[in-house]
Amino acid sequence: MKTRLLTVTAFCTVLFLVSCKDSTTFTISGTVNNPGANKKIYLLAADSTQVAVVDSANLDGKNTFEFKHNAPYANLYKLRVGSSIYDIVAKNGDEIKFTTNEADPAHAYEVSGSETSEKIKEFNKISNIYGEKNSKLSDEYTAKSEALGHESDSLLKVYMPVFQKNISDYSNEVLKFVAENKKSLAGFYAATSLDQNKYEQQLVAYADDIKDEFKDNPSVQTFLKQMAAAKPVSVGHKAPEFTSQSIDGKTVKLSDYKGKYVMVDFWASWCGPCRQENPNVVKQYKKFHDKGFNILGVSLDTEKKDWLQAINADKLTWAHVSDLQRFDGPTERLYHIEAIPSNYIIDPQGNIVAKNITGADLESFLNKTFN
Repeated sequence: MKTRLLTVTAFCTVLFLVSCKDSTTFTISGTVNNPGANKKIYLLAADSTQVAVVDSANLDGKNTFEFKHNAPYANLYKLRVGSSIYDIVAKNGDEIKFTTNEADPAHAYEVSGSETSEKIKEFNKISNIYGEKNSKLSDEYTAKSEALGHESDSLLKVYMPVFQKNISDYSNEVLKFVAENKKSLAGFYAATSLDQNKYEQQLVAYADDIKDEFKDNPSVQTFLKQMAAAKPVSVGHKAPEFTSQSIDGKTVKLSDYKGKYVMVDFWASWCGPCRQENPNVVKQYKKFHDKGFNILGVSLDTEKKDWLQAINADKLTWAHVSDLQRFDGPTERLYHIEAIPSNYIIDPQGNIVAKNITGADLESFLNKTFN
């Protein structure tokens, strides 16, 4: 009977201690070894538009600090120690322990008390690995360019493919991490590091997977709204019908291309990157038009004379239309055009099969499609 009483008493004590845990704030207790002149630590909060300082704390005589802060929802926070930034994901009720050593050039750190913070640390390792690879590559390229006394196309041909492969490998690692951590905010923050244009299809699918998660986090909700807007014009969906006016005043519809491959190419005479890409588009059109590749140019110009002059100057021999309203034209709004150059490749059944591919990626896609 005495043993049973002790067990009940112990259980009640544990229950009392748990119930006393502050659920209205989170705590970050930290130690910064070898801080040097860095005596103040800053706590920053991230939202969908910015990262802002929300608190600060001085290191005490033992180089320790503590933050007690309210989190309306689980969110990404950052600790700034000197020039170093460390990611923490916190929610009310968390008691997080943090340790780092400012003398460590790798800026390694330990974090506990927040499973999501530990997960985001795993993601940062991936990011750092590929960041270091590309930094080293950039340094090598710069050194060799300086030795030559100028930038070199032959050097670019050597280094650019390696750089692009690093980016591709990094993105694949991120996609794997996101797939393994869909129920974690760490997965969300990893997903937002991807190129939204290139990986829109995967991000739209991810948004569908998490639509019932993190309902109180504004960054997540903003992302879900963006993906919901992008979904109707993402790869795998039917291309929305539109009607516009050609350069000679005729009515042109997207459905005029039914049964054909067509690239709807959004551009403008005033768009530098568009004009730089045009020679490549001309090259691919000449190479693949006889095999079934068509282009419908959609200009965001407002002056017909500028539009026509650019068509002639760049030798764009395919059909052209424009609403002459920059980004405010009905076609641009329908396709959510927020930057140019932008393009959609549509198959004979009217499905979007590729989006925003340029340069070598465009040639590679057309080779796979028509050869």
